Amino acid sequence: MRRAVIYVVFLLAVLGIGLLIGSITRPDGWYAALAKPAFNPPNWVFAPVWTVLYVLIAIAGARTYEGRVSRGFALWLAQIALNFAWTPVFFGLHQPGLALVVISALLVAILMFVVDRWRADRVSALLFIPYAAWVAFASVLNAAIVVLN
Repeated sequence: MRRAVIYVVFLLAVLGIGLLIGSITRPDGWYAALAKPAFNPPNWVFAPVWTVLYVLIAIAGARTYEGRVSRGFALWLAQIALNFAWTPVFFGLHQPGLALVVISALLVAILMFVVDRWRADRVSALLFIPYAAWVAFASVLNAAIVVLN
């Protein structure tokens, strides 16, 4: 029962905070006016992708937490803080250059988490692989927006 509660708390917290941040800092006229690369996905793609990723992130977080703070969990906390910071920096502050710094640090934190968890909990590491791939793509997209604008 205790384990189920941990999973529910992680799912509600990650999905809830992620979706709240996304709804508060939606793309606006500033974003619409930016020059974007040809590979920029349509806006409707981001919500379903991030919803799936947030579920994977939450599951990995619950698995890593196990009722105590460890190096793996500290890395998980670092990546989630950077994840939640990117959207307000990019869309709220209209600072794609600073957002590129945040997302680059996020990608490093994600990869560090994968390396840390690979032996201890391969499932958690594997849950982060799609997340790493998406954030790598988003980093290139963010960089392209910086260059084009």
